[in-house]
Amino acid sequence: MSNTELNENLTIDMLIEAERWPDEADLRHLVDTAIASAIESAQLNLPEQAELSIVFSDDNHIRDLNREWRQIDKATNVLSFPTREIKPGEMPELLLGDIILARETIEKESVASGVSFADHLTHLVIHGFLHIFGYDHIEDKDAAVMEQLERESLHKLNIGDPYEDISAKVPERLTIDNHE
Repeated sequence: MSNTELNENLTIDMLIEAERWPDEADLRHLVDTAIASAIESAQLNLPEQAELSIVFSDDNHIRDLNREWRQIDKATNVLSFPTREIKPGEMPELLLGDIILARETIEKESVASGVSFADHLTHLVIHGFLHIFGYDHIEDKDAAVMEQLERESLHKLNIGDPYEDISAKVPERLTIDNHE
């Protein structure tokens, strides 16, 4: 496990608990830049000395979590577990929550969509982080807001729009799940 301070207000603890993830230094850089971009794009307010946990896991683990917490018996790419459910713009708890990512699903999706693994992972870190801050995609109007914040965050990192003409890239729209 490692942690680093993204800025004076946020410490990110990372746990790599599955095989075949990129090395820790590469993941640290990816996470730090993705989170910083999301904070800037969404103009998020963080409590002083906030903490976030990111777990780099696998399909088996995330399937178990998805079944337990969402009653969906399948693997997904990312799950977010905020410490407390909030609405966008509200101040979260000091302990923000957990983001869990499944390597195999992310890898399959990146290949299917023709997007690099790193770019897709960056998108999912941003996506999961926005869920921690109360953003969701259940209702179309909320999805539009969240997707625009994702686009802005990714654009700052010179990563293309993951929602642009996605139907032409894959036969079925990729689903990004989260814990609601």
